[in-house]
Amino acid sequence: MIRFHTVPGARGGRPWQTLSVIPDKVTPSATPQRPRVPAADQTLRILRHLARRPAPVAASALARDLGIPRSTVYHLLTTLQAHGFVVHLPQQRQWGLGTSAFELAGGYARQEPLARLGRPIVAALADRVGESAHLAVVSGRDVLYIVEERAARRPALVTDVGVRLPAHLTATGRAMLAALPRSQVRALYPDAAAFTDRTGRGPSGPAALRESLREARAEGIAREDGEVTPGFRSVAVVVRDHSDWPAAAVAVTWEGDLPAEPVQAVRDAAGLLERRLGRGRE
Repeated sequence: MIRFHTVPGARGGRPWQTLSVIPDKVTPSATPQRPRVPAADQTLRILRHLARRPAPVAASALARDLGIPRSTVYHLLTTLQAHGFVVHLPQQRQWGLGTSAFELAGGYARQEPLARLGRPIVAALADRVGESAHLAVVSGRDVLYIVEERAARRPALVTDVGVRLPAHLTATGRAMLAALPRSQVRALYPDAAAFTDRTGRGPSGPAALRESLREARAEGIAREDGEVTPGFRSVAVVVRDHSDWPAAAVAVTWEGDLPAEPVQAVRDAAGLLERRLGRGRE
């Protein structure tokens, strides 16, 4: 079921625009609610509108087409420009998308194929070991989970699709950080202020992180023991793309002790995904 809302003050355009897709269980009589954060709503509408246009547009046209006060449009465009999401063409008095918007599109292009290719592999991994498995990518000092497969009759985890966690505390994060150039890791974690804490365990400074990554590189697998959630452990293996860059990491998480860590199963899953991404041949 698709919900619509009117655009106040729209001229020369459609008086109705799609707001969201909602489940069928919502009654047809339900009415759309106003955005709780109007500035965020207006910012996203501006970006979407610019993305749909074949060329840059004037701020006055944005205000007219979107029904947003002109002064608000100028304030939002100035903020977006400061973050690189839009560029101003002063001679034409127009605005277009900036490089940061392009980076977002590139991030989606990288993650969407990864999720599509990785989902059946991660599902097979969870079935093989009988524990929950996931696929994550690194984003700054965080890991972002893009595939999550929960094993039957296993405890709930904090990880889920779209969840972010500190990279230095997770097995997936360490697996990818260990594969990054050391100079990039130093730039991400220059001092103790860059480190967050969840359970009182895990690296709390650059020296401890370097040692953890050294161990991950030497063994070819990263481990985490109670640093995200007390009592839970994880092992992860990096997934490299055709250029040898750490594109993602595959992991298994379980509670308590296992007779044997599922290291080989995780390695097999990561290797299979690498081959599906074009690194080497099956």
